[in-house]
Amino acid sequence: MEKIPFSPPDITQAEIDEVVDTLRSGWITTGPKSKQFEREIAAYCGTDTAVCLNSATASLELTLRVLGIGPGDEVIVPAYTYTATASPVCHVGATLVMVDSQPDCYEMDYAQLEKAITPRTKAIIPVDVGGILCDYTRIFSIVEDRRGDFSPASPLQAQLGRIAVIADGAHSFGAVRGGIRSGAWADFTTFSFHAVKNLTTAEGGAVTWRRDLGLDDAALYRRYMLLSLHGQDKDALAKTKAGAWEYDIVAPLYKCNMTDIMAAIGLAQLHRYEELLAKRYALVEQYHELLASTAIRPARHLTEDGRSSCHLYLTELEGKTLSQRNAVIDALAQQGIASNVHYKPLPLLTAYRDLGFRMEDYPNAYGLYERELTLPLYSTLTQAQAERICGALREIL
Repeated sequence: MEKIPFSPPDITQAEIDEVVDTLRSGWITTGPKSKQFEREIAAYCGTDTAVCLNSATASLELTLRVLGIGPGDEVIVPAYTYTATASPVCHVGATLVMVDSQPDCYEMDYAQLEKAITPRTKAIIPVDVGGILCDYTRIFSIVEDRRGDFSPASPLQAQLGRIAVIADGAHSFGAVRGGIRSGAWADFTTFSFHAVKNLTTAEGGAVTWRRDLGLDDAALYRRYMLLSLHGQDKDALAKTKAGAWEYDIVAPLYKCNMTDIMAAIGLAQLHRYEELLAKRYALVEQYHELLASTAIRPARHLTEDGRSSCHLYLTELEGKTLSQRNAVIDALAQQGIASNVHYKPLPLLTAYRDLGFRMEDYPNAYGLYERELTLPLYSTLTQAQAERICGALREIL
């Protein structure tokens, strides 16, 4: 029986050649390819600057620190997300505030979001679940309406003059809505390049920010570099210049830089990315067609207003219970087909229960979770495999 994995990386000779070139160059840590990758990410997203780091989690935490968010501040996140959206808020000592999902939708409930804002709210972290961009127009309307309640606690917050919108774009690299690409919608956007993502560097992440904020890009970039490299005022590449060995440590900071080996994989992936996305779009359309007559409700990836990155094929098994959903996963596994659930809402997890969050306060998120089934979706999945998955699923249901 052929086994169909859930989300293997799409690695070709192009990635291998790029890594070998890096290994032979003598420069394998943060260096010329990391900087090139940053420039190409910014150009792709439609921003002026990008910062590459070793994970999306680090990217989100450093963004909170760049904004000066910490103890006494509140940050709003959706209850329906992975822990990496929420844990950085805890790392910086800010207070985590959760908002329920919309009924039958993976986005946070924007009416509840508006009610959750207080004078202590410094940031909102919407999540582009499955690569589907949130309604940032609505979110910005909400934060603009609350501008008068905002009390800045850092120079960057004062420059924004309102609550910061930080997109968790871990899934949405390449997504477009209203002609604007992920990375250029929110004030700041954090991306993941983990092994299961559309574009991978094995591990890794990046941050971008909008062009129209009037920020000092060079100063902001230096701040991220300080935070990610021990607070050292020169990176290793800068120290290689003749006579430039001298350095200072301006603060006892963190270590979460991206290496050139990681960036080499990412550069090869980025140069192939439109082709990778096209394969995902075709598979999503095939899934939609094959499952059209079933009680399976897929998330909307391709609309008149734009397209998601088609990172996850999220479905809702209408009318099914949690135990029935789990039985479907087991039955697929018995036929060699891997599937998954995205996600267990945060209040179901011990870490967040211990912080006082209760699942009964987020009924929409729980309803989504108990019926959610994620099918394999990746650029090396064949049409024949997609047909087999759908045939098996229809038979099981």
